[in-house]
Order: sequence, then structure tokens, then C-alpha cells
Amino acid sequence: MDMLTITNLKKRFGDKEVLCGLNLSVPSNSVFGFVGRNGAGKTTTMKAVLGLLKPDDGQIFVSGKKVVWGQTETNQYIGYLPDVPEFYSYMTPFEYLIFCGEICGMKKSDIKERSTKLLSLVGLENENHRIKGFSRGMKQRLGIAQALLSRPKLLICDEPTSALDPEGRKEILDILVAVKEETTVLFSTHILSDVEHICEEVAFLNEGKIVMQGKVSEIRNIRSSKEFTLEVINREDTKKLMDNFKDIRHTEENTLVFSGEENKVFDVLRYVYENKISIQKMERIEPSLEDVFLEVMKK
Repeated sequence: MDMLTITNLKKRFGDKEVLCGLNLSVPSNSVFGFVGRNGAGKTTTMKAVLGLLKPDDGQIFVSGKKVVWGQTETNQYIGYLPDVPEFYSYMTPFEYLIFCGEICGMKKSDIKERSTKLLSLVGLENENHRIKGFSRGMKQRLGIAQALLSRPKLLICDEPTSALDPEGRKEILDILVAVKEETTVLFSTHILSDVEHICEEVAFLNEGKIVMQGKVSEIRNIRSSKEFTLEVINREDTKKLMDNFKDIRHTEENTLVFSGEENKVFDVLRYVYENKISIQKMERIEPSLEDVFLEVMKK
């Protein structure tokens, strides 16, 4: 079953059409990548899903219930993490989650149990300091805990890793993978490597339309690579190969790259064998999701 279904969604601001008949389906209990350039319509789509923006046309269903602008009934199924979450900085993480749980109308016993569990999940269980002293990464982790507090069926994350260092990004990505057992994650981002690490499926958004959607592994294989990398052991052998094969490129100290069909590979291997060139490895360069994205955006 799909947790989120969007059909023919349209939205115009003045003379600019931001969403042009967008269609999207997000499977339950998955981490789903929602990818697009800045201004592609990602945030507009998420605001429409949250019922905060009235579409000009189209329908949105969350957990099988229709989203209606101005009414928040479907938001009981949704947790939301904005790109820059805001908090009451004088509170501690535990105090903040207790406060949020009370606003949501949760039972007191459930709030405490749930808050303790989530703070442990995001690595803040021993943080008793005020939120005002938190780093950007710590605030993002607390934001995830808050978004998950009421056990949402759909967690929407808007660019959650865009301003984090590599360690902070990894922490957030690990948390998002861990929570997919209990919720569906819609992961909006423009960082393609993050999508490759944690998402099972992805949709590319361009100029208000989904131009490609599917499993990450299948989409990556759409663009068949004809590039190979060859790593030799002795530096002198790189010159021999470059002199004999004019289209071979020298990329690193002992690494060469060349393009061609299988016959070209056999020619290179034959030369390596006949000239007793010692190699460390030779492999096809697999296309990245970023390669596919850039190619699709050009069409």
C-alpha cells in the first residue's frame, strides 16, 4: 500500500506555474528520496501535503485519507522536520518533548515513555543542557525526535542534512533508516549521495513534474557505463599505456580511465599481458545517481 499518493497536483503563483500536474506515490515503510534543484517545487509539494497550501488542482491522499486545505485531520498521520527547525531555546530536550506531547493531547505516561525512547534513538538521552547551546546537528536530531513523538505514519524531512558536516549527516541518515520500521520517510534533498545511501526509491522533480521515479538500483542502471578504470602498480607503465592508447586519460598517480565497448577492454588487457604490466585492478565505472539526475535534467 502507498502511504502517500499525489495525483495531477497543480499550483501557480502569479504567472509562474510551480507544480504542473505532479504525480507521486510513496510506498509504506520506505525511505523515499524526493530530489530536485532549488525552486523545482519540493517545498510547495510538501506544504500542500500538510494542508498548508491550497492546490489549484489535483488530489493528495495520506494513509488513504484525502488531504483538505485548511483542515488538519490528515496531519495526525504526519510528522514534519523543516530544514531549519525552531525550538524554545530555554528548554532541555526532554522538557521540549514533554511540552510537544501535551500540545498533541498525548497521555502523560505515554509522553514520558515516548520521549525517553526517542531521545535515546537520536543520541540525546544524556543531554540535560538548554537547547540554546545545541549545535545544528543536535537540533536536527531533536527535530526528528519531535516529529516522531506522536507515532506518525509519514515523516516528511525537508533538506535535513544540507547544512551539516559529514559526521552530522551520517548521524541523521542512520536515524532515518532506523525509523522506517515504524513510519514512512519522505526525504527531500538535493544531495544525491545521501539518497543512494538510504533510499529504496527516488523521484526526480523538474519544473513542477516528476520526470523519473523508481527503485534507486534500477534507475542507476538505466545509464549504462562505458568507462573503465585501470590502476597500475608502476608509474612508468602509465606512460606506456597512454602512448599506445591515445584516448586513455591519466586521473591520479597510477590510475587511468578509458572509454569504449568490450573490444576496447580486451585490447587494453592484451597489451597489459603482452608487455607484462602489473596492475592493481581494472573495473567498470558504475554510474552514480547524480550522473543519471544530471542526464535527465538536460532532456
